[in-house]
Amino acid sequence: MKVIDILNGLTGRHFSFEVLPPLKGFGTAGLFRTVERIMANGPLFINVTNHHSEYVYTPLGDGRFERSRVQRRPGAVAIAGALQARLDIPVVPHVICSGITKEAIEYELLDLDFLGIENLLLLRGDKAREDKTFVPVDGGYAHTTELIAQVAEYNAGRFLGGSEMAVKGAGFCFGVACYPEKHEEAANPETDLHWLKAKQDLGAEYAVTQLFYDNAKYFSFVEKARAAGVTIPIIPALKPLSKLSQLTVVPKTFHVDIPEALANEARHCACDDDVKKLGVEWAVEQCRGLYEGGVRNIHFYTVSAVDSVVEITKRVCRN
Repeated sequence: MKVIDILNGLTGRHFSFEVLPPLKGFGTAGLFRTVERIMANGPLFINVTNHHSEYVYTPLGDGRFERSRVQRRPGAVAIAGALQARLDIPVVPHVICSGITKEAIEYELLDLDFLGIENLLLLRGDKAREDKTFVPVDGGYAHTTELIAQVAEYNAGRFLGGSEMAVKGAGFCFGVACYPEKHEEAANPETDLHWLKAKQDLGAEYAVTQLFYDNAKYFSFVEKARAAGVTIPIIPALKPLSKLSQLTVVPKTFHVDIPEALANEARHCACDDDVKKLGVEWAVEQCRGLYEGGVRNIHFYTVSAVDSVVEITKRVCRN
């Protein structure tokens, strides 16, 4: 079933969540246990992140380093297929521009089509650690809009270069990312909304936000998006705090603010367990406020927060 069909006409309180493929060599048992735990609370769909190769530097012992590319989390397509075969809800793999050519993306789409995957989340992906700005690989894309255009052509039954498919598939439903506190590279919020509208016009059927800790920023963003002509569903996404280190890492990494009320409470936390409890309570209140404001589905980022997400969804998201 396509995600947009699920989102249209929803009533009650629902949630979805995101997981990472396992690190190379770690197997799938841990991932499947995580998914099973969260599935007990009845999510609508599950996202699977995608991670292409990155550069690593190995010391040679003489002051020099050897640079090579390593894929730390291989198998996102296979993981999505394995989960889709096990679950009764849609699995939504990420398809990204980062570290991949457009030809390789085409084969990802073919493989996902063969696996019966109907839903995608299309993203540019993160810049390489060593780059100051995002740099596409040779033959790759610099912008999500280029990726969206390729998927739209695929949905229409055309490969790269315009050749027609002998048998056209059912087509992918796809969502995109959006940023209540502005993408770090956007010149201003208005420019950011311009690109969200462009993604919608190219065929995006829904959007999922970057994480945030202040509901007022989400509701303000949705209001401005509607005024700018964005009509697709905008799903709020949360990541509960779970470690002391996240109080400084999260704002720097995700370019979001920690509200003063939350920061003030966090100052009294002496250990990770204290932060974890605070993170759960803050997220529970966020969820209640979002649902009361008319939201019908909340998305959760689960990295380092599986226990918290299980607790939060058990308390507020089950109908």
